[in-house]
Amino acid sequence: MGKNGTLKNEWALILGGSSGLGLATAKKLARHGFNILVVHRDRRIDFQIIEEEFKSITLNNIELKSYHIDATNPERRMATIKEIYGDLEPNGRIKVLVHSIAKGNLKPMHSDVQNTLNNQDFHLTMDAMAISLYDWTKALIAAKLFAEDARIISFTSEGNSKAWENYAAVSAAKAALEAITRNMALEFAPMGIKANCVQAGMTLTNSFNMIPGSEKLKKHALKRNPSGRLTTPEDVANVVYLLTTEEAKWITGTVLKVDGGESLR
Repeated sequence: MGKNGTLKNEWALILGGSSGLGLATAKKLARHGFNILVVHRDRRIDFQIIEEEFKSITLNNIELKSYHIDATNPERRMATIKEIYGDLEPNGRIKVLVHSIAKGNLKPMHSDVQNTLNNQDFHLTMDAMAISLYDWTKALIAAKLFAEDARIISFTSEGNSKAWENYAAVSAAKAALEAITRNMALEFAPMGIKANCVQAGMTLTNSFNMIPGSEKLKKHALKRNPSGRLTTPEDVANVVYLLTTEEAKWITGTVLKVDGGESLR
């Protein structure tokens, strides 16, 4: 048995788990006894910091395995799932799949001074930030790697329904992600799979800081939020953990807001 009674053969697979919401989620789930699988792609200059973070996670007396690949590459995905299958045998199964891939184009639709969004930009963004969730889920089902009661959780944003400058491709991806999640919740329910999106408020992550005008968005969010602060990665990770519990097994196909009331006004 693991910490808090969690079975040692239960694993959480986090796509994009080396920073931001994914890393915070890995830390939270590890503290509750989950073994962690992290798929990530980072610059070599960041490897030392990432390895230190991963080492700190293992101090929770759990196992952590990392796979440095492009999670959107079909060949690498299949090879990695085969590797995961070998790492988890004979009895290990994936209880939780967390999708935290932040790979998108942040370009304006119209500009006289910079490149604008094109068709390929939309395709690349939607493939990485939405369709890849379905691809990984299907492949894990085919490999029989999910536990009987599995939870799939992905991250959306208020940009799913609001227009922000330079955010059109990501906004389209978030809307698609939610639609995919709803349908997975419906069609994969007979397999014991529950699928939900977590809508975080403005959170200071590397991905957020890459959005043009992020400082303006931050100030606006602080004014709107009745709780008087921005959302933290830990706030989001706490709710991801809640969705993995026995008490949350009847929650599926929905979007849960984790924003301290920011979206109320």
